[in-house]
Amino acid sequence: MVSASAEAPEPAAPFGGGGLVASESPALTRLRLDIAYDGTDFSGWARQPGRRTVCGEIEEKLSAIVRTPVLLTVAGRTDAGVHAAAQVAHVDVPTDALPDDPSRMVRRLARFLPRDVRVKSITVAPEHFDARFSAIRRHYEYRVTTAVYGADPLRARDTAAWPKPVDLDAMQRASASLLGLHDFAAFCKRREGATTVRELQRYDWSRSGDVLTAHVSADAFCWSMVRSLVGAALAVGEGRRTVEWMTALLDERERAASVAVAPAHGLSLVGVDYPADEDLAARNKQTRETRGPIARGCC
Repeated sequence: MVSASAEAPEPAAPFGGGGLVASESPALTRLRLDIAYDGTDFSGWARQPGRRTVCGEIEEKLSAIVRTPVLLTVAGRTDAGVHAAAQVAHVDVPTDALPDDPSRMVRRLARFLPRDVRVKSITVAPEHFDARFSAIRRHYEYRVTTAVYGADPLRARDTAAWPKPVDLDAMQRASASLLGLHDFAAFCKRREGATTVRELQRYDWSRSGDVLTAHVSADAFCWSMVRSLVGAALAVGEGRRTVEWMTALLDERERAASVAVAPAHGLSLVGVDYPADEDLAARNKQTRETRGPIARGCC
């Protein structure tokens, strides 16, 4: 797995002011961007010198359009090879650099962005909106095929191959046993000073022919967590591990060497939930009080 390099936290400036004295800086408007991308040829979301990243591509093109440097803050940083159908980011832009209708920039960005990343919508964000700190839930899906020939060529970029029979019922039981508020240290790459306590709100599987899809939702995810959850469930499905083994991992306080990390390309961020506008400020405060340093990777 190639993960994002450590760097300074992404900007989270106060809405509309950027933290500067009004007389010294232009008025700012916060925009919400809804984004989709094929992560295959990116070194993840986060900007990295000398590497092609999703953040870097969008910042470069958007900065050219508004004629001033901009920095994005994202709901969930994704690692190299991970995709997104519904990523969310925000950006503070000088108000006088914007068209009357910011949504008009979607068409302009479509002309300049590469084919594997799209900004699907741009809207003026409500007061106190923060793509990262306001989020109350992230949703991921992981696609894997058990077909003996591997992934269908038309879906090979977002479907991992696991050409072995699996017991889906056992995988369902093992996954369900992890639901709730727990310390997921056994499933996470360790970051100094960061918590591994998360509330896993959904973890189940569906089948369509040879394709299995894991549906995973939580308030937030620590680094490599989703792919480790998938790797552990597949080990149970194959019969190499038991349901009880997977449940017992919640008692571990260190990364478990017995848990394999599933390949990145099967994973996609498919949704981010936010509270009602009037609850955004309270959510930001709550998240800042309970989260550790910004993550290097998502999942």
